[in-house]
Amino acid sequence: MRRWVVETMIVAAVGVLTAYRLATTPVALGDRVPDLWAYAAAAVMVFVLPVRRRWPVGVLILVGGLYLAYHICHYPGGVPAVPAWVALYSVGAASRQRVGLIVAALFVLLDAQGRVAVTGARPFDASLDSSTVVFVAALLLGEVVRGRRTQLALLAADQSRAAEQRVVEERIRIARELHDITAHTLAVVSVQAGVAADVLDEDPAQARTALREVRRASREAMVELRAAVGVLRDGTPAAGPEPPTPTLDRLPALAESTGAVVTCDGEPRALPRAVEATAYRIVQEAVTNALRHAGAAQIEVRVGYRPDGLSVTVRDNGRGGVPVAGNGLRGMAERAGGLGGWLRAGPADGGGFEVRGWLPV
Repeated sequence: MRRWVVETMIVAAVGVLTAYRLATTPVALGDRVPDLWAYAAAAVMVFVLPVRRRWPVGVLILVGGLYLAYHICHYPGGVPAVPAWVALYSVGAASRQRVGLIVAALFVLLDAQGRVAVTGARPFDASLDSSTVVFVAALLLGEVVRGRRTQLALLAADQSRAAEQRVVEERIRIARELHDITAHTLAVVSVQAGVAADVLDEDPAQARTALREVRRASREAMVELRAAVGVLRDGTPAAGPEPPTPTLDRLPALAESTGAVVTCDGEPRALPRAVEATAYRIVQEAVTNALRHAGAAQIEVRVGYRPDGLSVTVRDNGRGGVPVAGNGLRGMAERAGGLGGWLRAGPADGGGFEVRGWLPV
């Protein structure tokens, strides 16, 4: 609707200006006074302009043909030029230009040749420059507008792709979080439930401690899952306080719930939140894999504080073997790579399995 309003305004302005030029332009000696045919030709040139966006070449052919015919009939020169300007601009602004540019060049050349034939001037005479320059300027203005539209379209496409990429990355991140949370929680529940079942009769106090650990791990997992699922459901975090980002301070609790032994090399210090969260998730996933898949009875976690980064090593005495590519290992490698670090996993010397990672700071 808005486009048609604009088109109507353009046609009205071009029509009024063309009619005014027909009525007021002086008639030189030897020229014909604009009559009904002249006004009819000008009217056709004006009223075909609304379809110039859809058929720019066809409109230019019709407008240019009538423009040249008008001059062949020896009417006052240059009067119906305004519709020709608009038609040339539309060809320049069109997305498909090859045929249109050929027609435009032919029209400009025929106009110049016709003026040379009528006035007897030479091809590069100054009296012919004004008409040709205006025609070429209208064509170039359309080309500038087309280039600007193309640039804006490419920018919008880039922004759309960037937005889609952010959505994909966010989904991958949430998938990793869900995997880490559920896998670790199930591993803790399995270990502690097994402890409770084994010592229920001999040591009820230890069994209760194990069951409390199951309840704690389940509660923490529910909070983190609620937040992640809330983002997946409607794109916003779930109501309530946001679960804290896991840090290396949670390693003792992880060790207590899984039986792992944690050792620190270097002087512990505060690290960027992303580095600590990534290191914790790597340790959590490696310990979970050792409990669930390797049948490990002993798990050693070593965290090394270095001046330029943080090293993480998780080693177990389980079955070892060649690592099988899965969501866990891929997720750990993606986390490390996202911070500019690396992660390697494979059989350890002397048996078992080892995960080693490096996170720069």
